[in-house]
Amino acid sequence: MGNGRTAATGPEHSPGHGPGSGHSHSHGPAAPVSKHLRKVIAAILIPFTVAVLVGLVVLWPGGAPSHKRTGVGFDRQTQQATVTKVVSVSCKSVNASGETPTGDTSSAEGSSAKQEANGTCKKATIRVDTGKDKGRTFSETVQPDQSRQLHEGEKVVAAYEPSAPKDLQYSVADVNRRFPMVLLAGVFALAVVVVGRMRGVMALVALAISFLVLTVFILPAILQGSNPLLVAVIGSSAIMLIALYMCHGLSARTSVAVLGTLLSLVLIGFLGSGFIGWAALTGNTDDNTGLIHGLYPSIDMSGLLLAGVIIGSLGVLDDVTVTQTSAVWELHEANPSMGWRGLYRAGIRIGRDHIASVVNTLVLAYAGAALPLLLLFSIAQSSVGTVANSELVAEEIVRTLVGSIGLVASVPVTTLLAALVVSADRPTQQTQTATAGAVAADGAASGRGGRRRKH
Repeated sequence: MGNGRTAATGPEHSPGHGPGSGHSHSHGPAAPVSKHLRKVIAAILIPFTVAVLVGLVVLWPGGAPSHKRTGVGFDRQTQQATVTKVVSVSCKSVNASGETPTGDTSSAEGSSAKQEANGTCKKATIRVDTGKDKGRTFSETVQPDQSRQLHEGEKVVAAYEPSAPKDLQYSVADVNRRFPMVLLAGVFALAVVVVGRMRGVMALVALAISFLVLTVFILPAILQGSNPLLVAVIGSSAIMLIALYMCHGLSARTSVAVLGTLLSLVLIGFLGSGFIGWAALTGNTDDNTGLIHGLYPSIDMSGLLLAGVIIGSLGVLDDVTVTQTSAVWELHEANPSMGWRGLYRAGIRIGRDHIASVVNTLVLAYAGAALPLLLLFSIAQSSVGTVANSELVAEEIVRTLVGSIGLVASVPVTTLLAALVVSADRPTQQTQTATAGAVAADGAASGRGGRRRKH
């Protein structure tokens, strides 16, 4: 029986598909497919992979082009610093004018100005810990209604402006959050490895490579002036190939998931391009995108928006296509006599549950990210139509709906591909014999177990 099982699973077995694997998308190694079917899949995926590699070589950037720092937002010099001392002082003594504000104090601005003039402020002394001015100190006044209060011993990020007067060159820009962020990342990695075992390790490696592709290829290539849509398609395809094959093994099952993901990305690209243009979305809606456009006017901001839609949809697409492919494969192994129509009908029933949960997840994720913006519109008592028509919200609506349509379409597309591939398989005589032997051995074992239970 042991030899029969080895022959039955050998051609498609990979390290990530062992019995100890903890990944929910697979229930063991995929059954082998015939040499004929492997050739068909290779004939599709090999040219695609070659095209992706050629695209990477042609569009590979020499590095992000340099520019003179503006000192605005993220585009400023920063150093690490520590709050060494905090003392309470009268706000009136540190008020620039030295006078109590007059006028309407019933408004939010007036009330805040009055509090700043008459309340108790804090004066913090901050020491610069890095850079050429290491050891230098500067002062920062914290108003009583300020959202970020400084505390002695706290690690902060200090912004540096060399053109300002010497006593005003440094200011506190943010809190240093490196330790909690690194700790959280460590807990996440540990949880993935403990639950996913070797699959979890491979998933983390694939995640690191995906981030590398994003930072080394996609972002610099866009800054260099390459077409954002083309860069996003090439970069997303590279991430997809690396992540899927590394996490799920080099098998026909994974290859079908790759094809389903690719077709869905193409649909998202066409829909996104059409509706972004039709809705006249510029992609330049806030301070960050305005800064990018100001520094690099040649960047197509609407193309950048479309690139974000494609890249953002890729992660969820991987999950859907792998799950649907695995479901069809398991259905086929449970009932090898089931034709492609039966496999498709059974797989699509599973997919409907997946669609409901994934679309809801995607919409809520975007709504959660835009919650402060939605709250602002609610405070302004704007109508739903007014809110939806604003470009800032319209971008998120188009992003959400285009991505959701791609996700919904990926279920029937991938399920149909998997059903056609697995039902069209023509296994070799050796595989048929080995599989039959394994089934017979299982039956014999069951029979012996049944006889023992009778005694």
